[in-house]
Amino acid sequence: MQLLRSEAIILRHVDYGEADRIVTFYTPELGLLKGFARGARRSRKRFGPALEPFARVMMHWSPPGRGQLLSLKEAELVDLHAGLRTDLLALALAGYGCELVEELQGEESGHPQVYGLLQAFLHHLAAAGGSAEARLLFELRLLELAGYIPHLLHCSECMETLKTDTVFFDASRGGSLCPACEGGRGSLSVSLLTLGTLSRILRAPLESFEGYRLSPATLVQGERMLSAAIGRHLHRRLKSLVFLQQVAGGSG
Repeated sequence: MQLLRSEAIILRHVDYGEADRIVTFYTPELGLLKGFARGARRSRKRFGPALEPFARVMMHWSPPGRGQLLSLKEAELVDLHAGLRTDLLALALAGYGCELVEELQGEESGHPQVYGLLQAFLHHLAAAGGSAEARLLFELRLLELAGYIPHLLHCSECMETLKTDTVFFDASRGGSLCPACEGGRGSLSVSLLTLGTLSRILRAPLESFEGYRLSPATLVQGERMLSAAIGRHLHRRLKSLVFLQQVAGGSG
């Protein structure tokens, strides 16, 4: 029987029966996969803690039969990201990041850059804790990699470079808008400085999360913009987002 292997990040698992688990994981080359780990809750040798959410592992499996789950044989733990368990905001952001990747990537083939971004995000959260900056950087970069990045420094309708200090943003119309094209339709008012900051972030290394200190205005405006942009591509409300909003609200 052919045995396959790949580095992977565990997104989530569901206990099945008395000892088994159904595991959803993300790989660089094959993308989103789901497998059946027989006896996972009893086998310390083959799986141990490696199937815990957010763990980075080397996964081994055999191909499934028609319409069946992968048959998971072994998972070698690379990094448990244990630091996530000591920071509630970091834990909430990790769950949100994993669910967002699962939802935006879906059944598409692998995307090594998305895998690298998720791994860097989890590593940062485990080492440095959760922050509004980390969330903004992750959302913005994931939107770009998924091909959903809105217009930032150019009006999405007339395509002119934005010049006024205050401009507008409407995700349903493609992103940023100049005052003339916005036309008094009640779009989100944002600062050109915020748009410039977001644009510069996209030019930074994809996996860099350290050293960012954004102004309160940029964080508030950026969160509203990105939430609207992401929401257009979700087919359901993310369960992890509800928990994240509760945690972030309680820590504010």
